[in-house]
Amino acid sequence: MRNEVTEMLDIEFPIFAFSHCRDVVAAVSKAGGLGVLGAVAHSPEGLDVDLQWIEDEIGDKPYGVDLIIPAKYAGDEDGGYTLDDLVKLIPAEHREFIDDILARYDVPPMPEEDTGRRGLDRAGAAPFSANAAGPQIDVALAHKTAFVANALGPPPQHMIDAVKGAGRLTGALAGRPSHAEAHERAGVDIIIAQGSEAGGHTGEIGTMVLIPEIVDATSRPVLGAGGIGRGRQMAAAMALGAQGVWCGSVWLTTDEAETHPVVKEKFLAATSADTIRSRSLTGKHARMLKSAWTDEWERADTPDPLGMPLQPILTAQAQRRIDRASHNAGSGAEKLANYFVGQIVGTMNQRKSASAVVMEMVEEFIEAVEGLKGYLDY
Repeated sequence: MRNEVTEMLDIEFPIFAFSHCRDVVAAVSKAGGLGVLGAVAHSPEGLDVDLQWIEDEIGDKPYGVDLIIPAKYAGDEDGGYTLDDLVKLIPAEHREFIDDILARYDVPPMPEEDTGRRGLDRAGAAPFSANAAGPQIDVALAHKTAFVANALGPPPQHMIDAVKGAGRLTGALAGRPSHAEAHERAGVDIIIAQGSEAGGHTGEIGTMVLIPEIVDATSRPVLGAGGIGRGRQMAAAMALGAQGVWCGSVWLTTDEAETHPVVKEKFLAATSADTIRSRSLTGKHARMLKSAWTDEWERADTPDPLGMPLQPILTAQAQRRIDRASHNAGSGAEKLANYFVGQIVGTMNQRKSASAVVMEMVEEFIEAVEGLKGYLDY
């Protein structure tokens, strides 16, 4: 396949695979797409290790890195709080609610030797902040990273300048045409139109409506995202004007994915109706699997989730406790366990390799396009 996106990145198929798992990233890049490593939970040292591993696996093939630097978050109006500053802002009511959930579902405490805040400690920098992402950008550009995306809002100008100065490409996700216009003004190279069906942080506009709106709003090449995990959906996105697709959820049940085993089983059994947009993990609306955890936060008598990044600071340790204990069948922790996933989860019901997902998407895309041609042969 050849279009502007494949030429820009020298890839065979315009299939971008967002994943927190380096094995998925490498597998998709080797299969002809572009693996994009979700780096938000990486320390700079850990990111350096994973990027070197990816490069050793894929050779000269390109890959990308995805960061989360929101345009606005709690504390940034005061110059950017440290992690310790933000911890002090969490209301006692919310701490008590978390403690109550864990007690009612009988989730055991963490061992004394393992009580750290995984994914939050960045030398005192607030999570999901420019201060936390700055060292990650430096590491990404010290490697052969071909593409750097921001998953939440327009990339800060310093990020765009650094990436472009290193001769790499930038990307950003958009949930409205106005977002795409802001990205283009900022100098973003590729815009990802992410519909509400997507897993993780997502807006309210469906993919079928959003893609052509964003294609019409920008002169930049557009990728379609949200509810895309099969070739027919890829063909639909490109018929709407996208030049490729950005997929995240579909890789979560692949052989290479490091998805928690209990959550992976839940995904394999889920239907497309088993997800919900919830603020319960990050403080911003993110689509995830329904579970007892999301049910608790939807109750009318519970406190509202805090803003980002207070909510992930509040819930991080609880999520670690749930993950650690959820392998016990029938336990409260198993009932609470969940993760970000899109509505495509309803068709993620077979175990397969990441490369098989790529090949099946391409084959079904070809069949869909050929089938459409048949409508004109009268």
